[in-house]
Amino acid sequence: MLPFTYALRNLFRDPTRLAQTVGGSALVVMLLIAAVALNQGMNSVLSASGSARNVVILGKGSEESIERSEVHLEAESIAATGIRGIDEQLGVMAVSGEIFYQAPITTASGIENQALLRGVLEKALLVHSSVRLLEGHFPGPGEVMVGRLAHRKLDVDAAEFAVGEKVFFGKAELTIAGVFAAPGTVLESEIWFDRNDLATLTQRDTLSLVTLRLGSAEFDDVHVFTLQRNDLELAAIREDKYYEKLSIFYQPIKVMTWVTAALVSAGALFGGLNTLYAAFASRVREMATLQSIGYSRFALLVSLVQESLLATLTGTLLAFVVAYLLLDGQTVPFSIGTFTLTLTPTVIGTGLVTGVLLGSLGTLPPAIRCLSPSIPQALRSS
Repeated sequence: MLPFTYALRNLFRDPTRLAQTVGGSALVVMLLIAAVALNQGMNSVLSASGSARNVVILGKGSEESIERSEVHLEAESIAATGIRGIDEQLGVMAVSGEIFYQAPITTASGIENQALLRGVLEKALLVHSSVRLLEGHFPGPGEVMVGRLAHRKLDVDAAEFAVGEKVFFGKAELTIAGVFAAPGTVLESEIWFDRNDLATLTQRDTLSLVTLRLGSAEFDDVHVFTLQRNDLELAAIREDKYYEKLSIFYQPIKVMTWVTAALVSAGALFGGLNTLYAAFASRVREMATLQSIGYSRFALLVSLVQESLLATLTGTLLAFVVAYLLLDGQTVPFSIGTFTLTLTPTVIGTGLVTGVLLGSLGTLPPAIRCLSPSIPQALRSS
């Protein structure tokens, strides 16, 4: 076998080719890291947003969209009394009638953007158990409570959503009374109103949904209740199943992310292969000379793969550094919330495997072509 230092020295024979190989592999690995992180981030936030213990009661025919749903106001109290086995805390039933609305919100600096609004009463904290108040208090009349990532949804500075700041919904001026966290869920991107305020501002006399938390009851009990009350025109779905359906709805976006990454990666990959073909073609006589003094074709192939692996793994390391500085911890807004990009072990493993495959399997075609001519023919080549 050739010494490892031989591959290392050859790596720096052509700095331009080295830069192209490192840059191309870094681009391919970076794109795949971004694609995996985006898909994982969206999947994780949607899967974490729903609880298997929560059941959402919606208007019949609106099982796939909370925003389109309309539920009679009395459905909240009827469900609380008509379904046995609902969770109860300190004598209060874990049943929360809510209004869900998407509309423009204007900050004190005049920036206007679409926001996710949820009209709630304090009972909402009994069903949304992941919500934790970070500062301030639950909103009362004329007040709102914002998720800690709501400013990212509106693309404004976090200081504009601090406690005591003002926001505007239409002509109504509202004071931010509190900031809450709900780690890993879409709730962190929402703005919570007092339910009566939001009903007045949107001129609604109906709810969007009723969320209840199961105690000893099962989903079938809630489903039977909706079938018995045909007059209310209700449908029930488990909260985790609702967000699972949303994940399927966003599948085309995930596919487009992969397609884009694959197309750009293919361009970089073919460019890298052309560079390797050109580089190895100029070394046919060198490889023949080494064979004539006793080195086998396999030993030369291993040396060429080592040389390529050094370049591609350097590019992989560069991609990890760039991903850590630019991607890790970044929040990405989408239609129903935001999600965070994280360099999880799966993401890192995908990038590392990609770098290894680029340097090994990607090197084989040009290396085999370089070593395939017979020794006399290769020595005569120019």
